[in-house]
Amino acid sequence: MGILVKGKWQDKTLAALKNEGIKADGSFRNWVTPDGSAGPTGKGGFKAQKGRYQLYVSYACPWASRALIMWSLKGLQDYIGLSVTDPIKGDDGWKFSAGADPVLDARHIAGVYVKAKPDYTGVASVPVLWDKETNQIVNNESADIMRMLETAFDELTGDQVDYYPEALRPQIDELNAYLDKSLIGQLSKVSSAKTQTQATYETAVKNVFSVLDELESRLSKQKYLLTDDIPVESDWRLLPTLVRFDIVYYERDHCNLRRLVDYPHLWHMHGDSIRQKRWLKRLILNRSRFIITTQ
Repeated sequence: MGILVKGKWQDKTLAALKNEGIKADGSFRNWVTPDGSAGPTGKGGFKAQKGRYQLYVSYACPWASRALIMWSLKGLQDYIGLSVTDPIKGDDGWKFSAGADPVLDARHIAGVYVKAKPDYTGVASVPVLWDKETNQIVNNESADIMRMLETAFDELTGDQVDYYPEALRPQIDELNAYLDKSLIGQLSKVSSAKTQTQATYETAVKNVFSVLDELESRLSKQKYLLTDDIPVESDWRLLPTLVRFDIVYYERDHCNLRRLVDYPHLWHMHGDSIRQKRWLKRLILNRSRFIITTQ
């Protein structure tokens, strides 16, 4: 698909870049905080303010969808602007085919990275959180963006719903790491089957369904991944992957031992009552702010 090399788009991969002895730039890992102090990584200076930031996403990208879900759940539509690329990633990366992005006059996400760092070398990925005041990328790591959007703007919006409660943080962090490695990481191997051996592909498929079986068992005993009360960050992080499962991974990538709809507690609806709808439908139907992110 291509990457940026010294600010220029080239038909290369990160692996090819490494073989040429060219080092890619690291991720942007600053944090927006209520008072502008430094977050867990990066530098300070990014205070939560209405209208200061722009979120760049693609509806087709599950990692960008994580950030988009939290933007929607926390009611940040009037506080953080949204720029959406085409749903299909072309040879020139994520593109704005309807016209240039109104904030940066960029026609591709690559242009956003070059605006931040003219000699940027690396992948031009989404999501991206942009600071319009200082003209730089705050962060392009979906997990970071999701977590900062959850809390940084609470004093402005008045929304105090906590999807990362202190008492559950160790369990949430452990579950997030497990799902990223054992499910999402394995699905990435399935999606890149052309570069994998048959044995690696088959092992990845088996690992995927092993995790889905474990989640099904977990959700047969409780409404959500960690509690019976409200969904936590882990539920929302997992949702973009599973909502795509049957269309993308089952159909396109032939990860097809079972469909997600064949798992009664992960998906299936028993009867007509909303109270009976299982995990995925419960998340979507019981959070009206979230509907925009599932189109």
